[in-house]
Amino acid sequence: MEILNIDCLGKKLRLEASLAGWQQLYWDNRPVAGCTASENYEGQFSHEFELSTQPQAETDAELEPQTIKVKLDIDLKWQPFELDYQLQVDGQMLTDGQRNAKDIEQQTPVESSKQEARKPGVLGLVSLGFKLLKSAKVIKVVLAGASLAAYSWLFSFQFALALIAVLVVHEYGHVKAMKYFGMKTKGFYLIPFMGGLALTDQKINTRWQDVVISIMGPTFGMIMAWVCLITYWVTDNMLFAGLASLSALINLFQMLPILPLDGGHIIKSVSFSMNSVAGLLICIAGAVFGVAISYYFGMTLFGFLLAIGSIEIILEWRSRHHTHLLPLDRYGQVFSFVWYGITVTGLMAVIWLTAKSGDTLLSIPMKILQS
Repeated sequence: MEILNIDCLGKKLRLEASLAGWQQLYWDNRPVAGCTASENYEGQFSHEFELSTQPQAETDAELEPQTIKVKLDIDLKWQPFELDYQLQVDGQMLTDGQRNAKDIEQQTPVESSKQEARKPGVLGLVSLGFKLLKSAKVIKVVLAGASLAAYSWLFSFQFALALIAVLVVHEYGHVKAMKYFGMKTKGFYLIPFMGGLALTDQKINTRWQDVVISIMGPTFGMIMAWVCLITYWVTDNMLFAGLASLSALINLFQMLPILPLDGGHIIKSVSFSMNSVAGLLICIAGAVFGVAISYYFGMTLFGFLLAIGSIEIILEWRSRHHTHLLPLDRYGQVFSFVWYGITVTGLMAVIWLTAKSGDTLLSIPMKILQS
């Protein structure tokens, strides 16, 4: 990941690094210094390289090229991320400063030339198609109308309206989180039989951004579910109970720790940020506790999928160092894990409470989870 990008002699000096220990320094997008992967992934490092200056005019043609010595000293700490740097040119201090996680969040990721030269795959073509179409607001209306028609044909018009309301609230949560990080977004699209999709032209730089953007959709869905449930208790209108149950079921499914679902991004960001076996064991213990709770309340299906998804995340834990995203610090890991647990618990509680009403339709989500 890029951890530093400063001006050096009129051109950009960029430092990329990884938790695996390797570092690569680029000047004008040319590699000039670096170090290979090692156990020493943080601490003090020095990168040195030389630049040759050529004569600038015909009168200087007889002059010999001069050599400029550049040295970059850094003091790096990953969790929480802190970087102190000093740039020297020919032994003279040119610039110095500090960087933290907020600076990483706000930077624009650099695309490598290899990535730009790749041929677009199927998902790339689909994404390109949306980029070409999303400038026209009418496309959103057309897709929303197509979704309403598709769900009405498959279920009923009333159910289609409820489902779209749930999807809109969920996707709005993602968009709200993107705007919080200053990312440019043009809203979201409802896609028939696929749900919704929030789009942005910018890429994330940190695991914290991935967690917040992913979890805000289900969190908004949980809030909607509880508001509808409380409204049902006050008004005794079954419509609100149905909305609460539907919102809870859809968002609970999104919280499964299986990629590319929201829960998969959340748990992966937490587990990949753990740089110790103890952290992994805590993650495993939390997953086991979640499975036990699911089976205790009779939500067998959710417990089974939770276990499968947790195993998938644990198997990928070894590759946590090879990422371009800044990892979560200890506080971020704990906060994300607790936020995930509260959201899942809140959604499960809504399903359990609505099922206790005794209504056949309201008990369907519970029966699905018990299957």
